[in-house]
Amino acid sequence: QVQLVESGGGLVQAGGSLRPSCAASGSIFSIRSMGWYRQAPGKQRELVATITSGDSTNYADFVKGRFTISRDNAKNTGYLQMNSLKPEDTAVYYCNLVLRTSDRSPSYRYWGQGTQVTVSS
Repeated sequence: QVQLVESGGGLVQAGGSLRPSCAASGSIFSIRSMGWYRQAPGKQRELVATITSGDSTNYADFVKGRFTISRDNAKNTGYLQMNSLKPEDTAVYYCNLVLRTSDRSPSYRYWGQGTQVTVSS
């Protein structure tokens, strides 16, 4: 069983910063990739950023230069440093991990419970 616990969201003024985190626990053999997605009210969930086991990163155009995804392998924890926040960044942010629970298991995708980020103008 694997659990993901997110924290670090909140309310911030435009131009401010937040750093949500996503801590994974349980039967984790290896993490292939980690990603952050977001979903604003009335909109579909969209990809924000991803990072692979080799630390290769990918960002949506609307966050490039403002957000940075990172991971601490020893802690099985991922982070999303969000700078220069805009009101349009307001959404629930979800972390997503693709991992294996043993050396013989296939890869599975897990989702965090989401953390609310609200940016006021």
